[in-house]
Amino acid sequence: MQLRDMGEGIGQFGKVDKVYLDNTNLIFALAEQQPETGNIRETVFFNQMRVKNEVFRSEKADFNINNITFEVGGKSKNQEQIKDLKNVCIVKDDIEYGYQNVAP
Repeated sequence: MQLRDMGEGIGQFGKVDKVYLDNTNLIFALAEQQPETGNIRETVFFNQMRVKNEVFRSEKADFNINNITFEVGGKSKNQEQIKDLKNVCIVKDDIEYGYQNVAP
């Protein structure tokens, strides 16, 4: 899966920002060491969201979907990185319920 900028026309076929594997099991099979938890979280999020949405790279966070910025992290992820952004959602791992702009 290729994560690209929100470009117009042929510009969107330019540089690929990040490449994610389709299956998180492949991360464990191909990694020389313990895979990074952040990469696994982002891979799962990207994989699930791209089924029904166009997913693009965000300038200040991880992803942009339908003009909503998403930052993916663990339960200790805070608002600092996205404090100046509008239409933003933090997607956290290891939490049981969402609140305000935080989703489990």
